[in-house]
Amino acid sequence: MPTTTERVTDIGYRGYKAFINKIWYPFLTRRLDTQDVTFLNYGYEGDPPLNLPLDENDAVNRYSINLYHQVASQIDLAGKKVLECSCGHGGGASYIVRTFKPAEYTGLDYNPDGVAYCTEHHKLPGLNFVHGNAEDLPFGDNSFDAVVNVEASHAYPTLSKFLSEVARVLKPGGSLLYADFRGRSEFPVWEGALDAMPLRQVSMRVINDDVIRSLDASAQHKLDLISAQLPKLFRPFGRHFAGVPGTGIYNVISSGGAEYRIYQFIKD
Repeated sequence: MPTTTERVTDIGYRGYKAFINKIWYPFLTRRLDTQDVTFLNYGYEGDPPLNLPLDENDAVNRYSINLYHQVASQIDLAGKKVLECSCGHGGGASYIVRTFKPAEYTGLDYNPDGVAYCTEHHKLPGLNFVHGNAEDLPFGDNSFDAVVNVEASHAYPTLSKFLSEVARVLKPGGSLLYADFRGRSEFPVWEGALDAMPLRQVSMRVINDDVIRSLDASAQHKLDLISAQLPKLFRPFGRHFAGVPGTGIYNVISSGGAEYRIYQFIKD
């Protein structure tokens, strides 16, 4: 039986999903449009540190890039046709295109303001952005060699619809490269949906410690940005959303009340 803490966490996640989709992402995109904030994930840092070779422009986003690197490097993307569902502000798409050299990379996002931001800020050959719903992808069957999804599916109303769409648009032999987190009370539904989709799991690892190292290292930068860009009314939620130390999301991940996982699945 779930504990009181787990029940509260579950209720909080459901409200969090609705708020994120309908209000927070569009609001945040408009607030940060002039700040060149191109990543919205919790990040990753190894022990010892990864120390990826990054140029000056990328170094400020090191921890978020580390997470994308961990997800994308699970397979060779060179020359592949890749779809990222829920590309956010497009920083991960830009990094993957420049680093892993796919032939084509399409970033899809539900937030039209985010798509406009990406189109304006990330101009690279082979990279394009489209507005669309991850649960109803506007692409034909067997269209992509890989689908990337980073820290987004927890906000989808129906995870199984997204996973079904991923299986549909992937070519045979294609991979889903996937990272996200859930509270323990959500594990049965999460794992049930992943088990039920017609893709074979290749690997899974829990990265809570790596995410917490990233959140610790990036906390002051996030607090400064929140203070500078958000009205006081929104700052508490901004801190929670950013996962700064002492907030609920940080505490749940650091205590093991949630798990952050990286997966690879393949379409046989």
